[in-house]
Formats: sequence, C-alpha cells, structure tokens
Amino acid sequence: MYKKSVLHKNEMNEKTTKFLDKFVKRVKAYPPGVCPIAVQLSFLQSSRSQTCGKCVPCRDGLEQVENMMRAILDGKADMDTFENMVELAKMIQDTADCAIGYEAANIVLQSVELFHDEYMSHIRDHRCKEDIGQKVPCISYCPANVDIPGYIALIGEERYADAINLIRRDNPFPTACAFICEHPCEEKCRRDLLDSPVNIRGLKKFAVDQIAVDKVKVPECNVTTGKRVAVVGGGPSGLTTAYFLSLMGHKVVVYEEREALGGMLRYGIPNYRLPKDRLDEDINGILATGNIEVKYNVAVGTDVSMEQLLDEFHAVYIAIGAQVGKSVKVDGVNSNGVYSAVDMLGEIGRGNIPDYTGKRVVVVGGGNVAMDCARSAIRCNAKEVTVIYRRRQIDMTALPSEIQGAIEEGVELLTLNAPVRITPDENGNVKGFVCQPQIISKYDRQGKPGVTVANKEEIEVPCEIVLMAIGQDIVSQPFEKYGVNPKRKTFETHQDTRVKGYEKVFAGGDCVFGPATVIKAIGAGKIAALNIDEYLGYHHKYLEDIHIPEPRENDRTHYGRVHLTDRSARERKHNFEPVENGMSYDEAMQECHKCLRCDHFGCGVVEGGRV
Repeated sequence: MYKKSVLHKNEMNEKTTKFLDKFVKRVKAYPPGVCPIAVQLSFLQSSRSQTCGKCVPCRDGLEQVENMMRAILDGKADMDTFENMVELAKMIQDTADCAIGYEAANIVLQSVELFHDEYMSHIRDHRCKEDIGQKVPCISYCPANVDIPGYIALIGEERYADAINLIRRDNPFPTACAFICEHPCEEKCRRDLLDSPVNIRGLKKFAVDQIAVDKVKVPECNVTTGKRVAVVGGGPSGLTTAYFLSLMGHKVVVYEEREALGGMLRYGIPNYRLPKDRLDEDINGILATGNIEVKYNVAVGTDVSMEQLLDEFHAVYIAIGAQVGKSVKVDGVNSNGVYSAVDMLGEIGRGNIPDYTGKRVVVVGGGNVAMDCARSAIRCNAKEVTVIYRRRQIDMTALPSEIQGAIEEGVELLTLNAPVRITPDENGNVKGFVCQPQIISKYDRQGKPGVTVANKEEIEVPCEIVLMAIGQDIVSQPFEKYGVNPKRKTFETHQDTRVKGYEKVFAGGDCVFGPATVIKAIGAGKIAALNIDEYLGYHHKYLEDIHIPEPRENDRTHYGRVHLTDRSARERKHNFEPVENGMSYDEAMQECHKCLRCDHFGCGVVEGGRV
C-alpha cells in the first residue's frame, strides 16, 4: 500500500512538472507593452498558490497584498492603499519563514521602485500610462522595428525580392543581419506557446541566399532637398543613417577613416561568420541610392576638422563606433606577444592573417569578440587556444552557439579564473599567463553573480600569444577640442539623438550606448535619420508599396524548430570560409508556415496591424 502511494505521488509530480513547463512558456510569452502591475499581480497569484499555509505572513499577507494591488490595477485605490501595500510587503519580507513568502514580497517592493510612475498613473488617473499597450512581439523586440511577419509571409510566397525590400524599409543590412544578428525578435515569439520560436534569422538568410541584395532595385529617392549632411563613420549605424537620409532627398557625405566601408562588420567580425563579399552586397545596395558620396581614408581631426564639417554641412552625424580595445591592468601587459583583440581582428579583416603555427594562445574575455578571436586563432594554426574568463560559462555574454562552435573546434574554456599577471621570458616575450581561481559569489548591481577569490593556488597557462578581448572604447579626442566631450567614455545625447551642447550635431551607435549588437546600431542609425530629417525642417516618410499576402489560417500542428547547421568542425577550423549552412526550401517553407501572423491576429489588429 505504501509503495503504491509513493508511485502515485511520483506520477502526479511528473504530470504537474509537464504542466508547469507549459506555464513557464506562458510566462515567457508576456508581450511587450503589457502593464507591469498586471504582470506583478499574476506573479503574486502564482506565489500565493505555492504557500504551504504554515506561516501567517505568507498565507494571509500575500493575499492582502494581492487584493490591494488588484484595486490599484482597477483604478479603485488611493495613496493610502498604495502605502499600506508597501508596508505590508515590507513586513512579509522581514517575517515570512521561507523564500516563497519573503522573495514574493521582495519582488513586489522592487516593482514599486521600478514602476513607480505606472502605479501613480493608476492611482491618480485610473489608467495605464500612454506608452502601455500590447504590441506585435517580434517587431517590438527588433531594434529596427522590421516588419517580420510581413517578410516571412513574402518568403512563404517565394517573393524573395519583395521580402528583401520590406526588410530594407527599416534595415538596409538584410544580408549582414541574416548572418550575424542575435535575433532578439525571437525572444517573445508566440509560437513558443505551441512548440518553439520561428527561426527568423534563418528565414532571412534563406531569402538573401535566393537573390543577392544588390540585385534588388532600391526605392527611388525623394526630390532633392538641397540639404547636406556629414556622416562620420562608415559602419552599420553611419551607413544606415546615410541610406535613409539619401532616400529622403538629402545629400550625404560619409567620412570613413579606413580604406573600405563596413566598420566592425568588416574589421571586427571574421569572414567565417560574415563573408565580406556578402557584406558588400548590402553596402552596394546602400550606395545605389545615388545621393551618397564616400571619402575614404579621411580621419576627422587629422584630415578634416570638426569645425569644417560644421561650416560646410547642415547637420553632422557622429557614428564612430567603439574600435579601441581595452586592456587588463596586470603586470607584464607590455610584454611582446600581447595584443588587442580588436587589432588582431582588424588585421584579419584587411586580409593580413597572422601565423600562429606552433604557438599557444590565451584569449582573455567572455564575449562574442573573445570567441571570434579564439576561433580565428585556431584558423591561424595555433597549437593550443585557451579562453580565460573570471565568471562561469553560463555568465559569458557570447552567444551560446559561438561558445559551442569554439569548443567543437578545439578551444579550451578556463572559467572562474581571474587574470593576475603575464609572465615574460628573459627577452621580454610572453611565456605564461597567471590566473587566480575564483568562487562565484553574490550578485552585483548589474544583476550578475560576482566572484571572489578562491583559496586555491594560482594557475599558470603556458602561452606565447595573449589576446585581450575585455571591451572597447571610443576615440573621442578629435571631437573633444570642439566641445563634443564624452561622459563615461560615450557621447551624451538628448532623446532626439542630438549631442548635448550642439544644435546640429547628432550621434548614435556604439559611441553613444557602448559596444552592443549590430542590429542595435542599425536601429540607432534609423532613428537618427528621422531626427535629422525633422531638424532640417522635413517629415519624410519612406513607405515601400509592397502587398503583404493575406494570412492563412494558423497551422496549430506542433513542429520541431529548424536549426541551421554548421560545416564539420574538422573541416571548417582550417579556413575562414563561411561556417553556417542555410535552410533547404522545404525547411524554409515549414518555418514560414509556423508564423502565427500576430500582425493580423490578436494585438496586431488593434494597433499597428494591417487591418
């Protein structure tokens, strides 16, 4: 009898766990724009269902907090209700027996701090703030607000050129993003409620593989306005701004310090991830608008002054990126064989492949740049490559796929080890990298688990090459003499992207918000173009006249997600040829038909949809 009871309990636990998996997916699918108080209320309801009923603060207190929060959400509460809710939450936080109670109260208090304005709006005005409202998840989470359901529908109809032009309506780099975008659009894809998010980046890659972007005619430019805009920097942000300003009818001159356009897309991302001939397809399409002049090998501050630009142009956009690598301040950092990751990748981008034959390489860092360095070192015939990171592998900011790719190619990860010193030999050449084992510790202000020194002996990793991949800074000196001063190593801008203290100078991309993703830089460039256009006295709207297919009835059959595959590690690690394979026709069509067309159904009909 006892054994049967235990068996029954185990079966019930398994069933409950399966059900909770669906509940987790539901929580993850919270759409952008939802009222944070409504989210908090649902969290409280879940927390209250978990209580064992033993302690009063959790059993009864959470219910009272929930009732008061519901009154606030419904616009039926005053400041007394709000203050009582806060005081009760503090009491539960201090007196509940276990984390079910005190952590639920803690999150309530955090929400009060984070969303104070929203609480006040419900109490004072009896409604949500104006910026609250459900939006199409994939479009909302794309920094460039690309019409993702639209181009997926076009791909499903085999209208690849139209799909590319629809992408270019908001993002002039469809090919680059098809290869290296971190696809934040998939984060809240509602398809995850059924099976898994649509492989949006994979579909974009399928489209640009069917027809080269520079073979697709760009839209006609508006009538010439007579306005001239200088763009400093030919990276993704600068070229995006130039593209849209050109279509609006403004004359754009791009000042590029190097011999080719692309910025970090060309000089920071290795060819095996983003083939440079494919990048050129995007750039050719941008320049095809006809209103863009490029001045190569021209450095602002050396070859042309900021003062000249301000005199000659109606507006200036600074998009210089963050292209100077940081270094770890440890003994031996000036030894022969220590290089910046940015410099190393830049040389590879120029076609100057270093020879690491027989050498052992250490890469310091845990981001995508570190993985690019490590995987490139493998392709430069390094004998051994070790990535040293002071936190855990799960804490690395690099894409999981990049980390996995590096491991498959033979890169060793030495995590929870902090740099101590670089050991040189008698000739000043690197012979070892010394690090101190760490213990994962309490969370820091950024919400990441910190580390503390472990009571273990130091580790020395033998090596001849050290590559520092711990972040990047901007080159601000040419602009500082004209008053365009950075704060915390980035330029300060107003909400309209204008540099503080200057009326006609705008800035965006990595030089404003620090090293980030390519799609974020593209989004910043698009916004800057719209703001510059407004500043020049116009209000141009670029709307591509493309008929989007009518939505089919949702296919609710559960499918496995189509993942892009890579070439064999055994083969790919010996060259810089593209690593990733594309989708087949059948795979692409299956993924297209998985799209639930949220632009037509649900919130898409209410606001911002096609109906």
